[in-house]
Amino acid sequence: MKRQKRDMSERAYSKGYQVGVSGRSKDLCPDTNHDTWMSGWRDGRADNWDGLTGVSGLHKQHTLHG
Repeated sequence: MKRQKRDMSERAYSKGYQVGVSGRSKDLCPDTNHDTWMSGWRDGRADNWDGLTGVSGLHKQHTLHG
C-alpha cells in the first residue's frame, strides 16, 4: 500500500513535538516552518512536564494530529 506524503506543516509539528517530548532543546529548530515546529515543541515539552514521555506521548500526538 502506498503512503501519502503528509503536508510539510504537519511534519514540522510532528518533528518539533518529538524533540519537545524527549526533553531536548528548542535550539534544534530548523529554519523552515519555524512557527509550526515551535508549536509542536511547546506541546511536546508540556506533555514531557506532565509525564507523558515515550510511547504515551507519541500516542497522544497521533490522536491529536493523525
